[in-house]
Amino acid sequence: MNLENKTHFLKVKDHSVSQEIFDLYYDQTLDMLVTTPQPSLENLDKYYDSTNYISHSNGSKSFFEKLYQFIRNIALKNKLNLINSLSTKKGKILDIGAGTGDFLSFVKQNGWQTIGTEPSKIAKEIAISKGVDFVSKTTDLENHTFDVITMWHVLEHVPNLEIQIKELKRLLKPDGTLVIAVPNFKSFDASYYKEFWAAFDVPIHFWHFSKKTIKLLFEKESMQLCQVLPMKFDAFYVSLLSEKYKTGKMNFIKAFFIGLQSNWKARKSSEYSSHIYVLKNDNK
Repeated sequence: MNLENKTHFLKVKDHSVSQEIFDLYYDQTLDMLVTTPQPSLENLDKYYDSTNYISHSNGSKSFFEKLYQFIRNIALKNKLNLINSLSTKKGKILDIGAGTGDFLSFVKQNGWQTIGTEPSKIAKEIAISKGVDFVSKTTDLENHTFDVITMWHVLEHVPNLEIQIKELKRLLKPDGTLVIAVPNFKSFDASYYKEFWAAFDVPIHFWHFSKKTIKLLFEKESMQLCQVLPMKFDAFYVSLLSEKYKTGKMNFIKAFFIGLQSNWKARKSSEYSSHIYVLKNDNK
């Protein structure tokens, strides 16, 4: 990695799988953090080999998983309401990194034409059982096909940002909407937990974004940042995982209060644990 205009920010451990140590470098130009070194595509799968990778979990075993799924159901309704508010019609939607398909299944039941991509074979099989349709790769899709494209906590996993953003631009209709959700390293919970902050999730999170980062990256492809929305539940979820990494225990009460404090401080700073970014083509 070219370290020009980058300064060392923090050392972070892969708490969930390998226990390896990675460095985060701050990119001054884009106001973002970059994980170093980044695993090669050939070695990437082993860092996802975790029973705790909750986004691909479809069970209801522990209290934590039950709580996660309860909150997820609320989040699905909120996501549907957002998508419906952004489009004048229930047209075609592409979800990149669809996981076990809960979002696409939900919006399909509510009148949208849906398709997804997902690299995990296990997650994809679960999604297919829910009636979700997939394409192997987005390059198989035609230009300007989708009214809405979503990436729910996926952009931070993408090895090449520039290529991905160009592909999003190609697939989106001229009047379409792009919805991206990513963690925010400038939140209070990130500064509180530091190297134990679960949303760093090295090395499978290659990039760590700020609001300025998203604005600058997409401006390069003539896309305009129209709206930034908070994901308030993330502060509690991330704090809970961070407590486990820091202390070895699920300190529910402590995590709840840190999540609450993070959301409270964000009322003034507008720096929530995660943000949803709504972007559109700049057709001026």
